[in-house]
Formats: sequence, C-alpha cells, structure tokens
Amino acid sequence: MSTLQLPGSLVSVAWLQQHLQHDDLLLFDASWHMPATARNGFTEWQQERISGARFFDFDGRICDPQSSLPHMLPDADSFTRELRALGLNQDSKVVVYDSMGMFSSPRAWWMLAVMGCADLAILDGGLPAWKAAGFALQAGEDVAGYRSGNFSAKLDAARVVDARRLLVALDDDAVCVLDARPEPRFSGVAEEPRAGLRRGHMPGAVNLPFAQLFHQGLMKPDAELAQILQPLLEGKTRAICSCGSGVTACILAFALQRIGFAEVAVYDGSWCEWGLPGDLPVVVD
Repeated sequence: MSTLQLPGSLVSVAWLQQHLQHDDLLLFDASWHMPATARNGFTEWQQERISGARFFDFDGRICDPQSSLPHMLPDADSFTRELRALGLNQDSKVVVYDSMGMFSSPRAWWMLAVMGCADLAILDGGLPAWKAAGFALQAGEDVAGYRSGNFSAKLDAARVVDARRLLVALDDDAVCVLDARPEPRFSGVAEEPRAGLRRGHMPGAVNLPFAQLFHQGLMKPDAELAQILQPLLEGKTRAICSCGSGVTACILAFALQRIGFAEVAVYDGSWCEWGLPGDLPVVVD
C-alpha cells in the first residue's frame, strides 16, 4: 500500500471515505458538548461513529487533572501516554471530526498540533456531512484496545497563552485578541452558561462569533475566510484566540491557519478563567 498523503488541513467526506482503510490513517472522534445540553460525546460515539474512529476524550482523559478549569491542555508526558494508548505513531496521518459538524474537532486538532503531530487534518462537516453522504457507520462498545503507538509529544509553548501573558498582550498594538463567543455574551447582554462568571469581554478584544466561519455546516472557502479575518488583523502580527472554555477558540485558530496567518495562540483558560471574580479587567458594552 502506498504512503498516504493528506490533501491539506481540511478534508472532505469523499476523500475520507476513499482512504478510510489506509494503514497510515488514524481517525479520532473528538465530539464534546456544552454541559447544559445533557449530551455525552462518548455515549454518542458508542452509538454511531465513522468506522475505526477512536474517541479523543479531551474533557475527561486528555486534559490536566490538576486544573479546576475544564479540559485544560495536559503536560507533554501525559499527552504522550494518552495518545500512545490510542495508537498514535510519530508518522500517523490523523483526521479528526465531531458529531456537531465542526464544533469540538478543532480543539483536538489544536491540541495535537501544539504537541507536535505534523500530519493532521479536520473532516469538513464532520459526522453530519458523513451521514448526509450516505456513508456507513459503526456502533458498539469497541473494548478490544489498540496497539500502542510511539508518538512523543513536544509542547510548542508559543501557541498557548495563559492569563498573565494575555494581560500583557492586551497592551500590545501588534496583537489581535479574537473572542469566538456569540455577540450577546461578548457584549455582556447575555449571562454566561457557566455559573459564577462575570459578563463582558477583555478590553480591546474583537468579537468574531465562530458560526460566521461556516456555511451550511461546512467551513467557508479560504478566500471568504480571508475576507472576514484580514480586516480584523490589519496592522497585527500576532493573534490570540479565546472563547468560553478554549474549544471554539480553536475554530478561529484553525481558520487563521487556513489563510496563512502564522503567529496564532489560544488562551487555554478562556472566559472560564478570565470571567471568574477577581482583578482581571472586564468590559461590558
């Protein structure tokens, strides 16, 4: 069997269906849902998934267990251990998807990229697009286990920002801070879905609700992404992406990568940290 080559960082369901059985391909289901939805990504993965997909649990397993914040990036050793258990090799070609279309899969994409996984893509349209195309699904417990991989994680610290670094960046004219939350939450009109968080946004942050980057469940073409993003980035050399808990911020980071904007970081704690009662500055429109 010839070596598999990913066509880019975004692949279609037609491409995945054609290459699904390739030995080099590793497929991850990174489905996750907001707590208020009462949906469980792992349960849904058991009920229906693309054949061979392994569950990428960034909320329960592949996260920092010592943090009080949800699904924070773990250290490199923990990431290595969890991903080897899922069968990830250094030369694996990885595709990630989720059951919402393209909601939580960019979080897995970002985590893998930050930890040094080089050959990596997201399935455009995710499971809904796969089902709409009429392609086969798999169900069941899948408890056989996987052959251990040889992947070794190496954190790219420049692509992760904490509250202290973000606070400094707010005064840097070269940095664009993008917030992926819906506009009512950004402006402070709507309550945050997580209890105890303040309303509003960081001073100087720019709102770009992640839904604006999609059309009929698929990511907009790169030229349209550029039309949306480039006016916000004028005069900027770096971007920091934020959201509610570090999930949809990764959609913005992925879109920035698609248009060739190189210096992009994600604020991992996002509003779950910044919005806590305290001294971090908050603006309400």
